[in-house]
Amino acid sequence: MNVGDIIVVVTAVAALAGLGWFFFGPRKARTAELAGGVQRAAVTVRGGYSPEVLRVRQGVPVELVFDRQESGDCTSRVVFPDFQLSAALPAYQQTTVRLKPADAGEFGFACGMNMIHGTLIVEPAAGGTAAADALGGGNEQTAVTPGSVVAPGSTAPPAACCALPGTAGGETGQDAEAAEAAERRAEITDLTRRLIVGVALTAPVLVAVMAHEVFKAAWVPGILLNHWVQLALITPVMFYTGWPIHRTGWLALSHRSADMNSLITLGTCAAYGYSLVITLAPSLVPPGVRGVYFETTGVILTLILLGRLIETRAKAGTGQAIRELLGLQPRTARIVRDGTETEVPIEEVVAGDELVIRPGEKIPVDAVVLSGSSAIDESMVTGEPMPATKRPGDTVIGATINTTGSLRVRAEKVGADTMLAQIITLVRQAQASKAPIQRLADAVSGYFVPAVMGIAIATFAVWFTAGPAPAFTLALVSAVSVLIIACPCALGLATPLSVMVGTGKGAQAGILIRSAEALETAHKLDTVVLDKTGTITVGKPAVTDIRPAGRWTGEDLLTLAAAAEADSEHPLGAAIAAAARDRSITPPAATGFDSITGKGVRATVNGHAVLIGTAALLRGAGIDPTGLEAAAAGLAADGKTPVLAAVDGQPAGVLGIADPVKDDSAAAIAALHHLGVEVVMLTGDNATTAAAIARQVGVRRVLAEVLPEHKAAEIRRLQAEGRKVGMVGDGINDAPALAAADVGMAIGTGTDVAIEAADITLISGSLAGVVTAISLSRATMRNIRQNLFFALAYNAIGIPVAAGVLYPAFGIRLSPIIAAAAMAASSLSVVGNANRLRRYHPAPLPEPGEVQTEPQVETPGNRAGEDEPGTVGPVTDSVCGMTVDPATAAEHRGAGPGTMYFCSAHCAAAFDTDPGQYAPAATIAPGAATR
Repeated sequence: MNVGDIIVVVTAVAALAGLGWFFFGPRKARTAELAGGVQRAAVTVRGGYSPEVLRVRQGVPVELVFDRQESGDCTSRVVFPDFQLSAALPAYQQTTVRLKPADAGEFGFACGMNMIHGTLIVEPAAGGTAAADALGGGNEQTAVTPGSVVAPGSTAPPAACCALPGTAGGETGQDAEAAEAAERRAEITDLTRRLIVGVALTAPVLVAVMAHEVFKAAWVPGILLNHWVQLALITPVMFYTGWPIHRTGWLALSHRSADMNSLITLGTCAAYGYSLVITLAPSLVPPGVRGVYFETTGVILTLILLGRLIETRAKAGTGQAIRELLGLQPRTARIVRDGTETEVPIEEVVAGDELVIRPGEKIPVDAVVLSGSSAIDESMVTGEPMPATKRPGDTVIGATINTTGSLRVRAEKVGADTMLAQIITLVRQAQASKAPIQRLADAVSGYFVPAVMGIAIATFAVWFTAGPAPAFTLALVSAVSVLIIACPCALGLATPLSVMVGTGKGAQAGILIRSAEALETAHKLDTVVLDKTGTITVGKPAVTDIRPAGRWTGEDLLTLAAAAEADSEHPLGAAIAAAARDRSITPPAATGFDSITGKGVRATVNGHAVLIGTAALLRGAGIDPTGLEAAAAGLAADGKTPVLAAVDGQPAGVLGIADPVKDDSAAAIAALHHLGVEVVMLTGDNATTAAAIARQVGVRRVLAEVLPEHKAAEIRRLQAEGRKVGMVGDGINDAPALAAADVGMAIGTGTDVAIEAADITLISGSLAGVVTAISLSRATMRNIRQNLFFALAYNAIGIPVAAGVLYPAFGIRLSPIIAAAAMAASSLSVVGNANRLRRYHPAPLPEPGEVQTEPQVETPGNRAGEDEPGTVGPVTDSVCGMTVDPATAAEHRGAGPGTMYFCSAHCAAAFDTDPGQYAPAATIAPGAATR
């Protein structure tokens, strides 16, 4: 080892030490200034964040003013994943981001491409959490980005509000998306122009050098091999075509960080600088190493720019779902004021306004139908292909399409309160959140670029000291190849792009995923617990069977029963009246209506004396119900409530009433079984009724007689068995269980409390959404793993080959030109694979088939050693005798074991009038009790 070798080795060691300090040494943090109860700090966005470390106080509102002094796709958005905040940063403008950090700790933020990073350090408030709550109101965090808002009173997790100066509350979503699209188009135009220059000037040099050096062609013009001519042609490529790369690369290094652009910049500057020295002063270099690398510089920059252009075009597709959702919102509405129809901008509509919707028009806001009837196409919001018929009193959703009739509606929710606005907000929050698998990728990428630079330095030193002649050339080429081939961009993009596409596809299918973590966890679910009422079933009683007797037909029986029940306030009466309406039956007016508490009703219909109710009602009127008891018992065995009817003193038939199973429940459960997911039904019904429902839909395991307060405990019991549990529910009483589950899924037609407690919302209310959510999660995670494989495997193989590990054994060296092509291909493979997820479509539900096994029904009483005092199944309403599920009872009186449950407020009022007349406590229903 000579003196030169020693100098190179010492310099390399010093460079490695300096590299470690440069990237991992302590950094200064700027403390936000407190004024007027708000912490404020300015952040300059120019190739990085300056300052990149901000220090704030817990519980005090924070305003961060991002001053973006550049254009380009990379920094066009800032993402705070821990706050589920994503804010657009228009080029050369200032954007204020407001948030209230409720918890102390370090929280990262990054650009939309996950390549530029900063840190928000939240210091504990003096006096701890209580003081923080006193200062800031606790966890009061809402996420609002330009063009999307969260409804007042929403408990959406984290926090921020972004608006541009001079705008009232920020731009609309369409304006923000239009600004981002315009900026993206401008970047594509600029990259295309630079690429054309690069190709035009690099191609002659590349063809000449390759033909002369590789193929020994004699026809190559000597002028193209002249170093000065090559310098003249490649210099514009270096400084014009490569400017976007060099600018970003050097700016990143100035922030003591580095990215793919930094590696490309260092590599091409080394190749260009060495060639420049050979051209200007060849005598400074030994004769054996006077080769130039102008063609290498030009080809690398041109290939990288081509890759960036394709990547920018492809990434535009990953945000297509948000743009399509924003495009659903109509721009204007036809409003009725002072009796005159006027077309006004959608922003001027306020709650209470009367609107006119003509056939073929979009419904501008969430509203209630006042008059008219029409079929509404809600597929763009719920994912359901069949139009829904809307009549006076029904709710219509903004952005859905009125297909046939004219409607007059009253605006109920406008602006940020509409379902569409909340869908867009939830999708943005999910896309801004970070999946657990991404944290691993981020941890790797944080050390990746410094490691690559260190490998490049070591590669140069090893080849220079131990390599064959010309050692300097081999060392330089190998070091440049290492810098060029490494691709941290692919690693950084592997997860965010797939999450963006996956959450967008979910929204298009009527599935709102609150966070990337929920999207990731859903693919691990091996058990899904379905609450029965409102989830498997419709959630309200309906006539399921009509068993006429004597001379009466089924239609006759239903007509007479509906007429008699027309004035009844009982849920069973309402179900009978609804059944007549659904069959387009108009019952005649009844006279002499009388409600017999706890038994039924009597009335005169078209001259016929009609009795509708229990067997006791018929016996009391001197009518023998024996001929109806077999049918009634069969209905009760199937978990239905039999309602007996008599006309003119003779038995006329039995009506079976139950909470009917949704049309697609059985098919959805069969699809879950096909996915390898065990389905468990959770209900307060007794074992007999629960088993009857389970048989209908193909559920193999049932947890019956579970009171609302014990639902969460049942979820934890299943988790204790080592299961990953998803819970699907719709009621207030389901909220604790939804929160306890690994993934909570709320039916969108259910209560707001359940929806807020859930990780995923199924807008349409169909169980098919559960199947889609799990299959979409699996497809997304599969896509992410493929992306990570492409990125990690590529770098794991490419960097050692570029460093020359194969040269001693096989004589294989990697040209920097090949390295550049491989690096571009790596990024493109990740972006292209993420876009492949856009082709995902939910598979049609399979036919449920016949149930082959009897469901296994578990109750607190038949679990050895697991009895829970006070856990009871359905009870009998002591006023009317109807079976009541305590979980869904309309009213109750008392507490503890003696609690009385009632099917309706009417029965509860009757009990309050004379409590002594009724049983002192409700009893467990032996089956489906009659009214």
